[in-house]
Amino acid sequence: MKNQCTNTRSSITHWESHRFKSDGNRFSKSLIDKNVEILDPAAGTGTFITELIEHFRGQPQKMRYKYLEELHANEVAILPYYVANLNIEATYAAINGYEEYPNLCFVDTLDNTAALKAQKNQHVGDLFGGVSEENVARIKRQNKKKISVIIGNPPYNANQLNENENNKNREYPEIDRRIKATYIDASTAQKTKLYDMYARFFRWASDRVDENGIVTFVSNSSFVHKPSFDGFRKTAAKEFNEIWIVDLKGDARSSGERRRQQGGNIFGDQIKVGIAISFCIKKRGASGCRIRYQAVRDYAKADEKSDFLKVKPISERQFDELKPDKNSNWVSIVENDFESFLPIADKDTKSTKVAGQERAIFRLYSLGISTNRDEWLYDLDPHELGKKVQFLIAQYDRVKQNAVEFPNEVKWSETLKRRKHSGQLEPFSKTLIRRAAYRPFFSVSLYQSSLFIDRPGLSDTLFPPANKNSAICFSDIGSRTDYCVLAIDGLADLHFGAAVDAYQHVSRFRFVDGERIDNITDWALDRFCAHYEKVKKSKPSITRDAIFDYVYGILHDPIYREKYALNLKREFPRIPFYADFWRWADWGEKLMALHIGYEKVEPWPLERIDTPDEKSRKAGLAPKAMLKANKETGNIQLDSETQLTGVPPQAWTYKLGNRSALEWILDQYKEKTPKDPTIRENFNTYRFADHKEKVIDLLRRVTRVSVETMKIVEAMRVEKR
Repeated sequence: MKNQCTNTRSSITHWESHRFKSDGNRFSKSLIDKNVEILDPAAGTGTFITELIEHFRGQPQKMRYKYLEELHANEVAILPYYVANLNIEATYAAINGYEEYPNLCFVDTLDNTAALKAQKNQHVGDLFGGVSEENVARIKRQNKKKISVIIGNPPYNANQLNENENNKNREYPEIDRRIKATYIDASTAQKTKLYDMYARFFRWASDRVDENGIVTFVSNSSFVHKPSFDGFRKTAAKEFNEIWIVDLKGDARSSGERRRQQGGNIFGDQIKVGIAISFCIKKRGASGCRIRYQAVRDYAKADEKSDFLKVKPISERQFDELKPDKNSNWVSIVENDFESFLPIADKDTKSTKVAGQERAIFRLYSLGISTNRDEWLYDLDPHELGKKVQFLIAQYDRVKQNAVEFPNEVKWSETLKRRKHSGQLEPFSKTLIRRAAYRPFFSVSLYQSSLFIDRPGLSDTLFPPANKNSAICFSDIGSRTDYCVLAIDGLADLHFGAAVDAYQHVSRFRFVDGERIDNITDWALDRFCAHYEKVKKSKPSITRDAIFDYVYGILHDPIYREKYALNLKREFPRIPFYADFWRWADWGEKLMALHIGYEKVEPWPLERIDTPDEKSRKAGLAPKAMLKANKETGNIQLDSETQLTGVPPQAWTYKLGNRSALEWILDQYKEKTPKDPTIRENFNTYRFADHKEKVIDLLRRVTRVSVETMKIVEAMRVEKR
């Protein structure tokens, strides 16, 4: 991994030098020339600065001036700071003789906003407190410089998973204010997450670099592809005149075929995000922005990506020029008729209080429930769930309202700590235990707590207790798994169809003060009626129930999902008008009946074969749980004694996200060690043997659901040919 990092950074350094030098009619200077101030804002152990010094070999006088006056670096962690200083001085000494390196600052760059063009306030005391006078002088000297080139590999850490980790990301008020005023303000994404560290460094560098200059980073590649970075892309295209991107892929958080296309990560398996090298160029007096893009081939391994960087200088590479679309997408831009269809839901319709301003099929939509403590609030056994919740309440109640320390027996989150500080309490009540769809065809008991569930979405509006409703659950924007759609008749989890991606749902009704109200808008009903009356294709009259079924049918159309796959990654579904409304509504109705009533359909006649596990029996143990499928033979091995045979091949083709319906069931009923240590120690009671007969029955019924679903889907494909 060390060699990969060094090779990558070395290539970037040489590319940057060539890029700056080749802009002769732009800057008329190279990196080593005077008045080209270079800064690495997150120096680490000094790799970029040492590579630059190596690059300047053969020009001793210019190198000395650059080293002493115009080559700057910042580092905030004490050990890398000292290592960087040693590395930089040793590299220079080997070439030009020893001299102290005077431009390494011990500082958190993101706190050092005094020199930013957009800054309002600088807390000098916070920034300089506890550091030497010499270091203060270095920081102040750096802040007076006009920085021409900002180069580096800024951190791109993920958020902590648990408040108990004590590893919460720092807040940077000034930089975060700038992100909110630029990247987020320009975004139309439903869910915007732009406070990652590398996005903060981009924001800082964009404000810090001179009006003639370059920002070049090796970073997370999310800004190139992700829908949530649309505001970032739009802003960058306004702030820079040229953007050059080399996409090295390697995103391990994608899945399925897309994961394989990403290939290996150039920094090794420890890094899970995709990697890109970017060159963002500002030129005083220039207008517009040209964006050029080159990507390593799909499926490339890590060593091939390293070779890909070294094989040619940037001047000899073939870049594609990107033309952003109206939604600020840079790559994989589609041209089709998706925009002409009816939006299934949108923010404006959700927020308006005037019915005449509704412009979507459904009035309200909502993310699924995000508990932030699933192991505490979900369980197959409602009795065990009750015991866990009572323990949780007891631990929560014993913490003082103004506490600073929080016991690890509870999985704390910032939301739960805030509720504790405000004095919020909640007694245990069995009435809060409700059935919920945790994963496809896997319903469990949920404790619907207003205290312990971090983000309930609109669960109380769409699925209030003692009221019946149904909804269509679908993949949220930016999903990394294949598309997933499934009808539900109750609460759904945020990660309904994937462990990491979010899910939205639109319901047939909504409830206000106990009153059931249509969630399909008058606007949608008018549009459907007007269209089909015009083409004289609708008898009897279209109803809201029929529209609900029609939408569900369309979302299962295999040709629709193939043609508009990229659109469905970037925005909510839009619904076209097909020629035969009632055929599609009928298909949708049948699918909904299958998917919501999956526990009552006729079981598929899978054959059960039992072979006694004598070894386990002699030891007085239950058979070993396995829950493995062999698609080629049509077998499911439940445990060391029992298998089911005769699974028809088409049952495996009914996919929800990246798994078939049967695979979802097998995965959820496996015996797994709880991640939460308190749950693991006190409430690890799940054993597959206790649920074996139920699972066999469920697999038989969902096999039927899968086969019947695929029959309808294939009929849809034939209809569309």
